[in-house]
Amino acid sequence: MKTIKTAMSSPNAPPLSKMATGIPGFDDISLGGIIPNRATLVLGGPGSGKTVFSLQTLVNAARERNEPGIFVAFEETARQIIDNTTCFNWGLPALAKKKIFFLEAQLSPDVVQAGEFDLSGMLGMLKAKKEAMGARWIVFDGIDVLLTLLQNPVAEMREIYRIRDWLAQNRMNAIITAKIEDGNRTINYGFMQFMMDCVIRLSRRLEHGVSLHRLQITKYRGSDFVAGEYPVNFGISGMEVGAPEPAEIKHAASTERISIGFERLDTMLGGGLFRGSSTLITGVPGTSKTTLVSKFAEAACRRGERTLFVSFDEGAEPIMRNLASVGIQFRPHVKSGLLRMYSARTESTGAEDHLEKLKMLIREHRPRYLVIDPFSAIAKAGGLAAARAVANRLIYMAKDKGITVMLTAISEGDDPQSEATELQISMVADTWIHLSYIVRSGERNRALTIIKSRGTWHSNQVRELVLSEAGPMLADVYTAGGEVLMGTLRWEKETEVKATKKQRRADVDLKQRELQFAEADIRVRIKALELDLQRQRAELELYSSDDEARTLSSSERENELRRMRSADLTGRAVLTPTNGKPKGANGSGHGVNGKKSRKEARDAS
Repeated sequence: MKTIKTAMSSPNAPPLSKMATGIPGFDDISLGGIIPNRATLVLGGPGSGKTVFSLQTLVNAARERNEPGIFVAFEETARQIIDNTTCFNWGLPALAKKKIFFLEAQLSPDVVQAGEFDLSGMLGMLKAKKEAMGARWIVFDGIDVLLTLLQNPVAEMREIYRIRDWLAQNRMNAIITAKIEDGNRTINYGFMQFMMDCVIRLSRRLEHGVSLHRLQITKYRGSDFVAGEYPVNFGISGMEVGAPEPAEIKHAASTERISIGFERLDTMLGGGLFRGSSTLITGVPGTSKTTLVSKFAEAACRRGERTLFVSFDEGAEPIMRNLASVGIQFRPHVKSGLLRMYSARTESTGAEDHLEKLKMLIREHRPRYLVIDPFSAIAKAGGLAAARAVANRLIYMAKDKGITVMLTAISEGDDPQSEATELQISMVADTWIHLSYIVRSGERNRALTIIKSRGTWHSNQVRELVLSEAGPMLADVYTAGGEVLMGTLRWEKETEVKATKKQRRADVDLKQRELQFAEADIRVRIKALELDLQRQRAELELYSSDDEARTLSSSERENELRRMRSADLTGRAVLTPTNGKPKGANGSGHGVNGKKSRKEARDAS
């Protein structure tokens, strides 16, 4: 809680300090809280939260700013009030002993009507108590009970003025609560709204069978405020008001990629999701939307990052049991505190109340990832228009906090290929994944396609989503004749193609063996031809050698014959150095007169 300065309605007026109430959302629409030392009137019907609003303001002032307060109860006892707040984490019993004083001011009708009555005595006692404990705050809870007992409009107005003057003299921050009837008519004291500086109206009504709480500031003297009616939610910390989001959008844009849970889907998304982005998964019931977002949550927990898993109309225990059948284990992460699971009935409260509950869970758990399954269920709580507004506000809030969000929504319509949803979240989601059925030949198969993914390349292929004990997986893309085949049709086609390929491989093997045999035969033939060629070459060489030999032998015989005949190439007689005589004459040793016999000549030739 803190003191906030806010500008008054006049642009030239000095800034006006305000005291924060500590009620989430209210300090935003009131632009800081309530003005110090002035009176605030809180009006509302039974069960609208008047007492909670005033008492929560006192508790926050005492705990966070050490400012004591006084609570004057005209309707309930102090014990009843303290017991009624045990559902909140305020620690009120301890504060009641030191910081908050309860004054039980219940009056009997007989006492009030017995004579002239005024609040002077009670106010005097309150002044003494205020000075003793240094109180800065005071609450008059259920002032209408006192005014009703007076049964005199003049006396009623007199006592209200008495309280106003007392507050001005003692300079205290005051909250006065009073009931209103159906139709927003006050009970006999409408003049009070004109006397007070700030008027707050709380309401509780039924819309589409759902009880809705709302808060509206109808008057704030000397200060601006955010006009409009806003949802009110009650949680462990007390009241929370659903303040509107800022008009200007200032979302950070991270370039960090995170895994969605299995590699093939990350590949289809161009590398995964951007941190801080929002993803919508649509599909008819049974298409495995819960399995897909659960795989995402499990992957986040395995990275050691805090995750909040919100389920509507289904308990956490059945969810964890069912996910275990597809290899997704949540229990270890729940035990470690990384994963928090929250389940709610959608029809138990309105869409705005669900949003306020989600805000409270986010503040408590501080997750980096938020999964809501199915978010479309809140359309049943308080009307479709409110649900659409809540969907947009939730996504914007998550982006403001840098939380990566994954939502599921049930597609409407009988057409199994329908992608539309009633909430129209697809317009604000960054990534849209659609799951569907493909029914052919008596078989139903799940298909996944990415419709859009802002800021990144993504696949445009329809992929078969297969579930097994190991978890979800995407089958390889398989087409035949320009059509994607899945399931049994794919198996039959794959079997046929495999048989055809096997036959082709056998044919190829046969052709290869025939070729090998032909090559071997040709090589043998070539070898034989080469050997024959070598033989013929050898014969040729041998013939040439014999021819040369014969030619040489013939030449030698001719020369020898010529020598024997004592002849030469020029026709002259060959002279020998023997005695200067021709060979064969005078004792050559070759017959008479130097000549061979005919028989010797024949033998020589």
